[in-house]
Amino acid sequence: MVRQAPVKDIDESELEVGREKHAAAGVTAVAVSMKRAIEQMGVKRTAQTLLKLNQVDGYDCQGCAWPDPSPDHRHTAEFCENGAKAVTEEATKRHIGPEFFAAHPMAELKQKTDYWLGQQGRITQPMVYREGGSHYEPIGWDEAFGIIAGELNALDSPDEAIFYTSGKTSNEAAFAYQLFVRAFGTNNLPDCSNMCHESTSVALAEAIGIGKGSVHLEDLHQAELIVIAGQNPGTNHPRMLQALEIAKGNGAKILAINPLREAGLVRFKNPQTPKGVVGGGTGLADLHLPIRVNGDLALFQAIGALLLEWGCVDHDFVQRHTVGFDEWAASARELDWDAVLRATGLSRELIEEAAGMFRDSAATVNCWAMGITQHRNSVATIREFTNVALLQGNIGRPGAGLCPVRGHSNVQGDRTMGIWERAPEHFLDALQTEFGFDPPREHGLDTVASIGALRDGRAHVFFGMGGNFVSAVPDTEVAEQAMARASLTVHVSTKLNRSHVTHGRTALILPALGRSEKDRTGGREQRVTVEDSMSAVHASKGPLEPASSHLRSEVDILCSMAEATIGDRHGIPWSDFRSDYTEIRRRIARVVPGCAAYDEKVDQPGGFQLPHPPRDTRTFPTAADKAIFAVNPLDILHVPEGRLLLQTMRSHDQFNTTIYGLDDRYRGVSNGRRVIFVHPDDITALGLSEGDYVDLVSEWSDPDHADAQLVYRRAPRFRVVPYDQPRGCAAAYYPETNPLIPLDSKALKSNCPTSKSVIVRLAPVDVDVADGGALASYPSDYGVVADGQVGDDAQKQYVEPDQLS
Repeated sequence: MVRQAPVKDIDESELEVGREKHAAAGVTAVAVSMKRAIEQMGVKRTAQTLLKLNQVDGYDCQGCAWPDPSPDHRHTAEFCENGAKAVTEEATKRHIGPEFFAAHPMAELKQKTDYWLGQQGRITQPMVYREGGSHYEPIGWDEAFGIIAGELNALDSPDEAIFYTSGKTSNEAAFAYQLFVRAFGTNNLPDCSNMCHESTSVALAEAIGIGKGSVHLEDLHQAELIVIAGQNPGTNHPRMLQALEIAKGNGAKILAINPLREAGLVRFKNPQTPKGVVGGGTGLADLHLPIRVNGDLALFQAIGALLLEWGCVDHDFVQRHTVGFDEWAASARELDWDAVLRATGLSRELIEEAAGMFRDSAATVNCWAMGITQHRNSVATIREFTNVALLQGNIGRPGAGLCPVRGHSNVQGDRTMGIWERAPEHFLDALQTEFGFDPPREHGLDTVASIGALRDGRAHVFFGMGGNFVSAVPDTEVAEQAMARASLTVHVSTKLNRSHVTHGRTALILPALGRSEKDRTGGREQRVTVEDSMSAVHASKGPLEPASSHLRSEVDILCSMAEATIGDRHGIPWSDFRSDYTEIRRRIARVVPGCAAYDEKVDQPGGFQLPHPPRDTRTFPTAADKAIFAVNPLDILHVPEGRLLLQTMRSHDQFNTTIYGLDDRYRGVSNGRRVIFVHPDDITALGLSEGDYVDLVSEWSDPDHADAQLVYRRAPRFRVVPYDQPRGCAAAYYPETNPLIPLDSKALKSNCPTSKSVIVRLAPVDVDVADGGALASYPSDYGVVADGQVGDDAQKQYVEPDQLS
């Protein structure tokens, strides 16, 4: 029996808090996966979908970008709990069509949570919200494309349009999308990378010449030491646990660096092995460093300084393949240990123990995720990761390398295909040669800049290729008001989300085929391709009948929109691309570096590996033609007394902004989400008690300007939950906490939002925040301090959001 979509929304009064777990996966993960899948898909459909997931002749998981094992080493069940949840969300039998939208006016939908909206089911027909209306209404595809073309062609400049991409879009759709956007005349191609791993892309491009990780999956199996920093594999990349289990079996050590002692860093109970079912599973981290939030830069500077002091230098590699070593070494010898201990919250003895693990390893893989990339100093931190790898020659060596673990399933492929507001000249030159037009050369807008452009009236049309833009970005209310100023918002989607109810004067929902569904565009069975976190490209072909006959593929939608908007301008054969995706892959082969014979290579079982010069040949395509050591000033984030440093994170029951359910069993939370995890001693010091409800009030001022005003943001009513972590730190789930991050609080160089280092006050509900005024009397959730002071004695002045710069 397929359960109907929930009628009731989240009721936080039902929230329960229990004990956290100390092992990931196990039989419980199988039970939860099957329960969710059968409830929404039924037994037969569950088997159809899950047994084809991540298989050579099947389709790629939407749940993360973790690479697949070689074809001869794949399990029958080559998926994890959260992968099964992701498939269930897409392949659900819950459907919403015109009757749903007729029954639910926009005013009602605006009051629903992301969870309720997403749980209603697959959207089955194109829908339009017309200016002055009250409901979404059905619309034909041709009329929808006509509205888009009319709005785009009426703009004074192509740069007044924003074209966003989520990380699930296929390579074929991504290539067609960026081709259309550039043929239309702009580089405004922000994507979800801008909010997650952009710091990685910037740092690695500077240091080694390519913004991608330098390892194969087999390198993890062969490593002597695996470092996991700012990453929670048990929830965000559960299939990684199998690679860690193999590595441990081969004798590897694991160093975990994370403020929280996550279950997926402690122990893995593999449900496909007897040891994982009836035994104790596999212990993972040999050492856990409970680092203070934002302390990773200082930690890796200390590790590098110790390795240098101990003589752990691969002098041959450094001399032959790097520049800048002498300057870096001089800086490392001047390390301020007092500052390091203050920034990390760790003892020197514990840091030396961790550095000893590097010293004793001849092959080290360093893994990281958004716990590293979403700080002001993220690029510098990743440069320090790279410095340590270069010091020991751990790039281009079996069992060693840099391993950023990306979350969205094809975010790396989208970037490879040209989804980038700052595409390199060689890519644009190749487009010009192939298609006969000169693409725009001026850099476009990234995600943060796009919100600013919409807010300020410099952009008027927003087109979203997948994703849930409004809930994913920082400064939620500013983003909502920015979107409301657009003349047209368009979202290519499978399910309803917050972005559909935070809309422009006219809004379109264009329902697309999911990755698990058969694509018969052009009267033939089509396939698409994707790229994983380790630069492997492979085919994906869904097994299911589409949820509705009205659905179109991403490629079809994009090519049809291009025909309606620019027609035969530049002679681009949009109809050929739509009828046979092989034609797109042939153009990819001629435009995208490393993709020669692209269509033929993806025919190989398991696909093919894109070239990576540092990994493959120890050559580094930087400006210096060598890898570059960097000297990075030690940047310590000051947290005023009475405040905490908050990191935002996922629960175990979500993927990015998609909320699968309301249980985070690894952290002991069920039936709710609005919790803030705080050290028990901090709860006492702040005059609070376990279970109290508080409003989270963030405080930020621009550190580059001494006279900067202090900016407040607020997220209401979170329950205080005691949790073991460093003193002065806290954690809570996003997107509920995204309103706390001002638009201008972003990483240097990469512009990533600083979602992992947010200074907050915990204000008891209905108790004063700044000057004795109750929260209920705030004129707005936003405020600034008139002078540059930080603290209770500052003179406060509250300003409406549209008055903030």
